[in-house]
Amino acid sequence: MKKIIVLFSILTVIVFSATAQEYQNAVGIRLGPNSPAISPGFTLKHFLNETSAIEGIIGISNGLGLCALYEWHHPIESVDHLHWFVGAGGYAAFRYSTTFIGAAGIAGLDYKFDQVPLNISLDWKPELNIITNVGFDASAIGVSARFTF
Repeated sequence: MKKIIVLFSILTVIVFSATAQEYQNAVGIRLGPNSPAISPGFTLKHFLNETSAIEGIIGISNGLGLCALYEWHHPIESVDHLHWFVGAGGYAAFRYSTTFIGAAGIAGLDYKFDQVPLNISLDWKPELNIITNVGFDASAIGVSARFTF
């Protein structure tokens, strides 16, 4: 009987602590236009605390793009589970025989569904290319769908 009570207590603590935050980790796909680090690919997001997250994006269209972003998330009080976020980071992309390196910003909306482990986001991620073809790309809109855990 003691084992059942201890097991039940542990499970209760795990369940209630797991629901204390929207999600901590998420992995999924990102769709967007073709540019060095914005291209369609995979996304991974990890929350460091309630408002700060790091996101990695691996672009796989016409080569390989790697992007790392630090993001600040803030709730929109009038809509449950909806947050706005801003952030910045950098990227490196390799297309054909060309290497691109630059800085990226990000701003968007992030929604976590209540009853299913799914998160979707819509973002704008402009890039400032510094190495190879110096320039600014402001036309990047992306949509992500992620499995949360």
